Amino acid sequence: MSGRGSPVIDGKSRFAPRVAAGPRTNGSGGLIMEHIRNPLEWSWDQLRHTGRAAESVGRAREYRHARPEVRRIGIADLKDALVRGFSDFGAYRTDVIFLCLFYPLAGLILARVTFGQDMLPMLFPLASGFALLGPVAAVGLYEMSRRRERGLPTNWADAFKVLGSPSFGAIAVLGLLLMTIFVLWLVAAWIIYQVTLGPELPASLSAFVKDVFTTNDGWAMIGLGVGVGFLFAALVLTISVVSFPMLLDRDVGLITAVRTSIRAAAANPGAMATWGMIVAGSLVIGSIPLFLGLIIVVPVLGHATWHLYRKLVASERAF
Repeated sequence: MSGRGSPVIDGKSRFAPRVAAGPRTNGSGGLIMEHIRNPLEWSWDQLRHTGRAAESVGRAREYRHARPEVRRIGIADLKDALVRGFSDFGAYRTDVIFLCLFYPLAGLILARVTFGQDMLPMLFPLASGFALLGPVAAVGLYEMSRRRERGLPTNWADAFKVLGSPSFGAIAVLGLLLMTIFVLWLVAAWIIYQVTLGPELPASLSAFVKDVFTTNDGWAMIGLGVGVGFLFAALVLTISVVSFPMLLDRDVGLITAVRTSIRAAAANPGAMATWGMIVAGSLVIGSIPLFLGLIIVVPVLGHATWHLYRKLVASERAF
């Protein structure tokens, strides 16, 4: 069988599992060293493999029509997406507050565990890591915005209808990828601490704060942490800003959704950078009063992301 989307190529299934090969040798019998991949290369490789696995069982089929059209947007579009996000939040205020009580509770629990287990250096990485998991945590909010857009009756229970979506397998795989990136970020943050202020743990919170802001090693940790954290955040924003809403909205495959998200980010670098700063700043502000502000910040950003997707990707009727 041939043609685009065919599962058989030259008589062999393109979904057949790969057999692990032994060490490669050159013509003289010497070993050839393999390239050691960095976390970003590894994450993308895992995305490709898990995407193919999901599609092979029929839970995340590749889109077989025209490639989704990506639009260019500006700052005015970001403002409009936020306005629409606030509108959705206002329409379902009680429902989304009930759903999003989880976020401040989770933040407080993480803070308590961090203090109780003498892991003060990981408090900020854990708190900031929420942003890396935000796209998958907001999937239910995307579904509520989608239903409101179509004029369907909606309440908090409809957020869980994502579990019955034909693309739930792909959503779950992409969610696992974000979880993997989150864990890699924690590992990177711990290594940064070890090579700057470590390896000893701080004696107290006040001593830790003093070391961070009054020593050269502390400022080195801040600089390295912000730089590395930015790379992880940029990766997550690039692969998820469109992919999660698109998987809910259309019968597409995981690879198509992620590729569309990457194309949207590449076509709008300025707008995406601004959106990333809006998300990061909002989460910081929402986290300051004992994470309670996240009850409002998370649903507004979640609903707004749905409307941002609508602006970034043309509707199916448009191509």
